[in-house]
Amino acid sequence: MNPGPKSTVVVVTWRGRAHVGRCLDALRNQRPHRLLVVDNASDDGTAGVLAEHPSRPEVLRLPRNLGYAGGVQRALGRVETEYVAWLNDDARPDADWLDTLEAALDASPEAAAAASLLYGADGTVSRGVRLTATGHGADTAEPQRVFGFCGGAVLLRTAVLREVGGVPASFFCYYEDTDTSWRLRLAGHEVLPTTAGCAHTPGTSSAPGSARFHLWNERNRLVMLLRCAPARIALREVLRFGAVTAALPLRRLRGAVVPEAANFRVPLRLRVLGQLFARFPRTLRQRRRVAARSVVDRRQVWNRWSEAGRHRTRPPGAERP
Repeated sequence: MNPGPKSTVVVVTWRGRAHVGRCLDALRNQRPHRLLVVDNASDDGTAGVLAEHPSRPEVLRLPRNLGYAGGVQRALGRVETEYVAWLNDDARPDADWLDTLEAALDASPEAAAAASLLYGADGTVSRGVRLTATGHGADTAEPQRVFGFCGGAVLLRTAVLREVGGVPASFFCYYEDTDTSWRLRLAGHEVLPTTAGCAHTPGTSSAPGSARFHLWNERNRLVMLLRCAPARIALREVLRFGAVTAALPLRRLRGAVVPEAANFRVPLRLRVLGQLFARFPRTLRQRRRVAARSVVDRRQVWNRWSEAGRHRTRPPGAERP
């Protein structure tokens, strides 16, 4: 008797007409799986591409754009398989991608997630996410130091993902993967690096470097820390962000060089702080729920996996105007 596929691959797309077809082409070469595409209210002809594709994917079309995090969380309610994969619509997994990820989780019952080896056309490689001394999630090519996974291509145990609270849909985009990795670690689970290759072009839908990118990135990092990190670390990073914001106008008045990046623009940073404080009561409730599901102390996770915990020194490149 055929037990059916072990994995559901969730592809979230928004205005992906130009590239989602290549992602679906690559998925046709994978081992048997259920394919669920979440269309985030695309208005560029994406629906036609999905309807005409030979793989005939199951499509969950949302009435409005919920972002990557919201799309994956909405799909999670429809997943009935043992494993669930998150896959960006601009990713193109190698032919043995899903087979390698499933084998890794099958062989490691203590692991709740198997990270992909993402590679770009420019030669960049990411095996997962490291945790910096300031609580940022950053790509790493070192398989020995993978704190978390990149949400662009990953396989997770469905039941465990639900047990730790699912996907933080309110993040919309960015840091939903690092936040989920935090919660898995706190619940006592491992995140495995693997050799499951996947070509990836990051930022196709969100324009890295844009004001929108920096708004989500900065806000979600701080919300993640308030939800998951030791209290002193979360408070330190919120206060640091506020102090840098207050200091920027003075630095400019004195003629000091200030980076041109959007995350050093005071209006954007004030929006981040405004959204952070508007969410504060809800975030504290979420922090208590994370604590209730945890079996590992937050400080232990921080000390083991953050660069601050490893070296006890401030790393180069930390935010400073």
